[in-house]
Amino acid sequence: QLQLVESGGGKVQPGGSLRLSCAASGSSLDYYNIGWFRQGPGKEREGVSCIGSSGSPLNYADSVKGRFTISRDIAMNTVFLEMNSLKPEDTGVYYCAGVHLTVSTTCTPPDGMGYWGQGTLVTVSS
Repeated sequence: QLQLVESGGGKVQPGGSLRLSCAASGSSLDYYNIGWFRQGPGKEREGVSCIGSSGSPLNYADSVKGRFTISRDIAMNTVFLEMNSLKPEDTGVYYCAGVHLTVSTTCTPPDGMGYWGQGTLVTVSS
């Protein structure tokens, strides 16, 4: 059973940077696609980025392309989301979620992700 724990959220000024971590336990990330999702105030949950079980990034939301980078350290069994040039509209609770590679080759739809972390809050404000 895969367990996921996010960390790294906080408050940052517009234009700033944060790195989120998603630490996995219970199973190796070699068998899971991991996605980052977020939910802003009054907004629906949206996908941010996805990394495949091979460790290759699969996609980014258009709103974060060129600013966010997803990566994985298999020795640490952890997925990272490097966020640069942050904007107020990036504010929200960020979740990582996992799906076994035999279930899906992507991170969509969100409801298909079988394992979720508890979330970490990111606030972008001056």
